Amino acid sequence: AGYAQHGHFEEALKLFCQMQQENVKPDEVTFLNVLNVCAKLAALEKGKQIHSHIIKNRLELNILVGNSLINMYFKSGSIQHA
Repeated sequence: AGYAQHGHFEEALKLFCQMQQENVKPDEVTFLNVLNVCAKLAALEKGKQIHSHIIKNRLELNILVGNSLINMYFKSGSIQHA
């Protein structure tokens, strides 16, 4: 969250990938932040991977995560997925 809040978007994505490699389970706040990073970078493919991870692991899709997904798809130019 700290990297993302200070505009270090690439570093935030790298840290998220490192968390996945080390089998650290992300929580809702992590998903909110990394999806917002994907939106800021228009990183559609990474955003899709994160969305797939949420579905595959049957994580609860609450209103905040849902809004972050819509925002990410919209800002990444994939309006049909939003």
